[in-house]
Amino acid sequence: MKTLSKLGMVAAIAGSLFLSSCATDSYVVERPAEPVYVRPVSPYANAYWVPGEWVYRGNRYVYRNGYYVRPRANRVYVQGNWYRGPRGYSWRKGHWR
Repeated sequence: MKTLSKLGMVAAIAGSLFLSSCATDSYVVERPAEPVYVRPVSPYANAYWVPGEWVYRGNRYVYRNGYYVRPRANRVYVQGNWYRGPRGYSWRKGHWR
């Protein structure tokens, strides 16, 4: 009987921890897995491949495939990346610098 009451206490503690982690003001964003994507053949000479990026839509991150662009004169493309913040991971969008 004592083991049953200990088991019940452990279950109650675990349940309360689970429910407290599901509160709406407390969430953690997990870093999604990188999808496998084959880069298509360049459509023209000197085309620059902008790698795919993550976009936050509808309470989750979705992957947007990369694409080719004409390179910008005297500018460099800085690729997007994941960074870890207090609420989990966030995506920094790539940009031309």
